[in-house]
Amino acid sequence: MYALFEDAGKFHAGRVMTEAESSMQIELESGKRVKVKSANVLLKFDKPQPAELIASAQTLARDIDLDLAWEFAPEQEFGFADLARDYFDAAAGVEKQAAALFRLFEAPHYFRRLGKGNFKKAPEETVKAALLGIERKKALQAQIEAWAGEIVQGQCPAPVREQLYKILFKPDKNAPEYKAVVEAAKRSQRPPLELLKAAGAIDSPYQFHWKRFLFDNFPKGTGFPALAAPPIKDDLPLSPAKAFSIDDSHTTEIDDALSVQGLGTGTVVFGIHIAAPALAFAAESALDKLARERLSTVYMPGWKLTMLPDEVVQAYTLTAGRACPAVSLYVTLDEATLEVKGSETKLERVDIVSNLRHDQLDAVITEATLTGDAPAAYEHAAELAFAFRLARHLKAKREVVRGKPETFNRPDYNFRLEGNEGREPQGQERVLISTRQRGAPLDLIVAEAMILANSTWGGWIAECGVPGIYRSQMSLAPGVKVRMGVKPAPHAGMGVAQYTWATSPLRRYVDLVNQWQIIACARHGRTAALAAPFKPKDAALFSVISAFDAAYAEYNGFQSAIERYWTLRFLEQNGLFELEAAVMKDGLVRAETLPLVFRALGAEALPRGARVRVKITGTDLLTLDLHASLLGRIDDPATTADDAPVDEAEIEEAAESAGPLTLAIDVSGDGEASNEAATASSN
Repeated sequence: MYALFEDAGKFHAGRVMTEAESSMQIELESGKRVKVKSANVLLKFDKPQPAELIASAQTLARDIDLDLAWEFAPEQEFGFADLARDYFDAAAGVEKQAAALFRLFEAPHYFRRLGKGNFKKAPEETVKAALLGIERKKALQAQIEAWAGEIVQGQCPAPVREQLYKILFKPDKNAPEYKAVVEAAKRSQRPPLELLKAAGAIDSPYQFHWKRFLFDNFPKGTGFPALAAPPIKDDLPLSPAKAFSIDDSHTTEIDDALSVQGLGTGTVVFGIHIAAPALAFAAESALDKLARERLSTVYMPGWKLTMLPDEVVQAYTLTAGRACPAVSLYVTLDEATLEVKGSETKLERVDIVSNLRHDQLDAVITEATLTGDAPAAYEHAAELAFAFRLARHLKAKREVVRGKPETFNRPDYNFRLEGNEGREPQGQERVLISTRQRGAPLDLIVAEAMILANSTWGGWIAECGVPGIYRSQMSLAPGVKVRMGVKPAPHAGMGVAQYTWATSPLRRYVDLVNQWQIIACARHGRTAALAAPFKPKDAALFSVISAFDAAYAEYNGFQSAIERYWTLRFLEQNGLFELEAAVMKDGLVRAETLPLVFRALGAEALPRGARVRVKITGTDLLTLDLHASLLGRIDDPATTADDAPVDEAEIEEAAESAGPLTLAIDVSGDGEASNEAATASSN
């Protein structure tokens, strides 16, 4: 005797070996013996053979008209054998009964399963809705197949193009557009990105990178709501200082300016003046919420997305020719020894006399002119000379704390897009890349002034019992990164006891937050903790840190990627097929005259620091890949690796920037820089 039974939604048949009251032991065709509950046995029969029964029943089941079967079925509960006799004939045998069972079981939209081979037909409304859903699913699958075919043939359907960035980077794996791309990739055996590029889904590599960034970070667009810049209501005194700023020509968010008073008297007052938007609007105001949403200005060659609307920035930026509200730090120094005698913070208006532009003055204001070795024929010459002397003094003191000198071995690179002034780049512009040595005199002046302000204010607000957002680094050991927190802690990389970011409130949100805290201290002193917008252990500060860290990393990552794009464009536009480079590690090399790290085949075994010439064999502006091979060493081959320690964090970051574009799509079927240039900008 044989038996047909159901197990986990599948039907099996085999020979009955033994039978008890509540179970049977059945031998399957494979020879395997299974114990089956009697309640799961649906048919007992002597012939045909089990395999024949199942094959024959499956064939018959395909011919059963479900609409007709539903009409035949009684309104009350019924068994599959009953339906077989009604549908086929009164003498329907085991094959027809099994066929009815299989067909009923696979059509839950027509018949509800009640167990033990019993069913009940679904209401007519349910059947109609289910059939409509099935037809929609079939139509959708047909659409997916059609879209996949178009993509394989080199044409991108409009719905897929519209969902491009979502498909590639944040896919809904149930979306038909996603499924069409997966299906097309399987059919063509080509990577999705390559396939979509060939199908015309990507207008240009530049737009691909730009729109992907906007998709990830600005899904609602980059425009600002209509918000006016509120006036500063404080009756601020006018400072006697005459201040000047130092920025590049493209800077519109002028956050900081400097002043020097008392030259020749033996006591000099060095002023650091920071734009004061925090005097105009408070935490939780509309402008604060806007700044908190963006968290930082986004910089890229030829363009930027400011943290605050331009009309708001222009209301508070330190523009020459007007008395600007500022939070000022005055440091009193012995003119001869540069010993600090004291410091004071004031809320005031400051006359901004000049906006100096270092890209126009670097060749004029040099170490020689600042130290008296050459004539200084420019404005603020005496003040700049003192500021330079102070900057070198402050740097030397920090280096003592650091335990080693700061070195600037690599230059900064400036990107300029020809004919693109004031317009969003399209990616086809001609790019010019120039170098500027880090640690240039004007950079050093600004960097040391900002470090002085940030470290001084960090200590002062702590003394007042007011929390702030600090940056700290516990040691210079490899792998010890800079972290943000709400308590003062040493910054080993800077060589200071504590360090905040408070000197760029127009372009970094943490600086704006810290400025509110500093203003509270300036107004209330030791009782500032009661008046400061952020109190000790305020969870909002931790929230700001977390959000800022994430956004700042995203923005910096995009800036690095888009600078790499323009560097690859530079290679193409200038017909450069060979480069000189220095070996980093494991085949990674760094170009000597361009901001470019890439892998060069053949350089894997060379020591770190070896100078080589490489041949560029290909570039891909979409994936930002550069393919190169080693031509040979251009230094002494007997030279071994240099003695500098390997900065694993730098190498890891460089390897990531040189790596392939990461997509989220699964085809397996499973479904402008800060004024704190040089030292400060990297900390």
